[in-house]
Amino acid sequence: MTGVFGDVADLYDDVRPDYPAALADLIRDYHGGTPDTITEIGAGTGKGTAILLRLGAPVTCVEPDPRMTARLTATFPQVHAVTSTFEQWQPPAGGVPLLACALAWHWLDPTTRNPRAHDALTPGGTLAVFGHRYGYADPRQAHAVAAALRAIDPTAQERPTGWFQQDITDSALFTDIHADTIDRDLPLDTESYLRLLRTFGPYRQRSAEQQAQASTALRRLVDDFGGTVVLRLHTTLVLARRPRTDRP
Repeated sequence: MTGVFGDVADLYDDVRPDYPAALADLIRDYHGGTPDTITEIGAGTGKGTAILLRLGAPVTCVEPDPRMTARLTATFPQVHAVTSTFEQWQPPAGGVPLLACALAWHWLDPTTRNPRAHDALTPGGTLAVFGHRYGYADPRQAHAVAAALRAIDPTAQERPTGWFQQDITDSALFTDIHADTIDRDLPLDTESYLRLLRTFGPYRQRSAEQQAQASTALRRLVDDFGGTVVLRLHTTLVLARRPRTDRP
């Protein structure tokens, strides 16, 4: 994930939608109160951090891109920021009571993210993974956008709904796995939609030619839909617990 978003850190922070405030209550209730400390993996510019700070505990943010960290700490100077990948970060002795990851789980090494998260937690500690899935309120818009993007890059694939809950479950390292989803609609005009598009990882990882083609095609589509597209945000929170006694 290092370098993918850093050169658009300000744009990312400006256009990425915030998380529902209700997530903080769901995390607190699951954890059983306010944790002593919180560590966030892949904190970015702090979209998830805003939710975690609502819990009222000190927050450490682990983020590999210093440009993202700079925007994060400008907004939330009270956090302790660590510029590091999750794979290089060393948790404190004894672990952390709450480990969170907002829309960054897919950027972590798939072979180690669950074992590392497990080992970073105190026994009985909480793992909270959350993020948005960007759908469309109008099925016609969803079909048209998908067709346009497939025409530009037929190899592009979307992760299945609920994939990170399944990923955590399949690791067999956690217990008491629970998921909540909050849906809401976000209307965007053409320019706002295209600005948001420029912050998506699949877009940023394409060639300059493919990026230009996507922008042109989607501008035409949104204009044809009257200059507005309505995103349906599916915000999912997956909560899991490190067992208090791990199996030998």
